Amino acid sequence: MSALYTANAFAADTTKAAAETINQQDEGWTFTAAPYLWASGINGQSGLFGFPPQDVDVSFSDVLQHLRFGFMGVAEARNGRFTISTDIVYARLNADIGTPRGIIASNIDATVTTFMGTALGGYSVYYQDGTNFDLVAGARLWSADNRFEFHGGAFDGTSASDGDTWVDPVIGAKFKANVGNGFYLAGWGLVGGFGAGSKSMWDVMGGAGYQFNEKSSMFVGYRAVHDNYRHDGFVNDVTQQGPMLGFTYQFSAAHHGTMED
Repeated sequence: MSALYTANAFAADTTKAAAETINQQDEGWTFTAAPYLWASGINGQSGLFGFPPQDVDVSFSDVLQHLRFGFMGVAEARNGRFTISTDIVYARLNADIGTPRGIIASNIDATVTTFMGTALGGYSVYYQDGTNFDLVAGARLWSADNRFEFHGGAFDGTSASDGDTWVDPVIGAKFKANVGNGFYLAGWGLVGGFGAGSKSMWDVMGGAGYQFNEKSSMFVGYRAVHDNYRHDGFVNDVTQQGPMLGFTYQFSAAHHGTMED
């Protein structure tokens, strides 16, 4: 009798484990959208038109003062252990620069446009109980455009621009861990460039969030991104860092069916 009980218990446990595996594999696609605010400042060196690079130290309040348009957001699609994700940071800033004595120009209208777009594919090497650790790889597209329009003076009506667009290969890891009572920890660490685009690039982020319900949550954290890119007199060797605040919304495209004996 005890042998029969043991066999039944083993069969039940095996069936349960198999069912959990099937459910995990058949859970379908889950999509997450997360717009966020990254209150970052910038420091490092920047060079234009082949001139020697100049030190840059810009606070977030300075950035906000000259910001004309910006968008930041993350999107992820997950199917079991597999993920596809994107991260977009776009900003356009404008400043009116005065010139001494107005000989070259009475003023210069400067417009700076930057774009950082990342696409990653990932696989969860650990995926259990709302916690996952993902290895990721992909690419990051950078674009920087600095445009100057001269008004008055010797260069009145003329303009000049410098910048570049480049792509970096990227590898790294992401994680999310539920810690109970609706709270979770999350973060990522990425490295890239390797001389293919940038000489070097890294991106680290970490923070905590709270899950309001199955679909929505809020996240606070800190992010730092460094890029060292140099080409044809254009230099972008800067670190951008600051706190983050984001809101996430999740929805599922999974189809739930039933199995009958």
